[in-house]
Amino acid sequence: MNLSARIEDRIADSYADLSAKLKDAADYVVANQMDVAARSLRSVSAASGVSPATLSRLARTLGFDTYEDMRELCRGAMGGRAMSFSERAERLKLDKDEGATFLQRQSGACIWNITDLAETVDRARLEAAVDALAEARNVVLFGALSSTGIAEYMAYLANYFCTNWTLAGRMGASLGASLSSLDENDALLVVTKTPYASRAIFAAEMARAAGAQTIVLTDSHTCPALQHASFSFIVPSESPQFFSSYAATLVLMETMIAMLVARSGESASQRIRDVEARNRRLGEFGALE
Repeated sequence: MNLSARIEDRIADSYADLSAKLKDAADYVVANQMDVAARSLRSVSAASGVSPATLSRLARTLGFDTYEDMRELCRGAMGGRAMSFSERAERLKLDKDEGATFLQRQSGACIWNITDLAETVDRARLEAAVDALAEARNVVLFGALSSTGIAEYMAYLANYFCTNWTLAGRMGASLGASLSSLDENDALLVVTKTPYASRAIFAAEMARAAGAQTIVLTDSHTCPALQHASFSFIVPSESPQFFSSYAATLVLMETMIAMLVARSGESASQRIRDVEARNRRLGEFGALE
């Protein structure tokens, strides 16, 4: 059982195995943490339509001794973020008539996402995931649909300082071929967001079945790929637009890359210098005055 300080992570680890009633209860808790933190079990039950017995059973299933222990975790998480949620709600309610431009609304959501990530990410889990990437014989990256370019960007950064990272399923390459040689010495990092590409879910499932360390970056505890993750990160992705924001996901990915470079020492620095030198000779960079 994951003893994370985030209720989202606790629920994500068990979500696939929950009954339909417990999933309804879990969905309500994640979406209404402020209410769970501030109101009694009876009041939460009345507001949610979920019986007190089901809420208590959810708490025990998630590894809490009592419902009050689950409530205390929500209270602790909300304590330092109540103002941020309020400010965010007010910001996103603004419309053009009140002077908020699309840029202000979108940038405000992105700033909130990044701030929330920085305040709530499980740092021990992040360190462990980076350890898995650093120790892997081979690292495979995969993203589909809107996550395709994000995974490609991470591969671009990684290839500056290491040679064992590959991007699966791109430029005619077979996803199955990229996954076929994975075993316990390797790692797969998957980026997937709503509506969760089926290939991303299958990739995580296949990699975990092969024994590889599987890292999943997603946007909700309901993501089906989470049940196959060795390390999961539910990244804030709120947006006032029709699409999910990747701003916080990029921050997390760039942080992982920075941590890997820091651990690699001089060898990584030397390879980065070598790659830059060859890029200049190939005319990849514009001339500097």
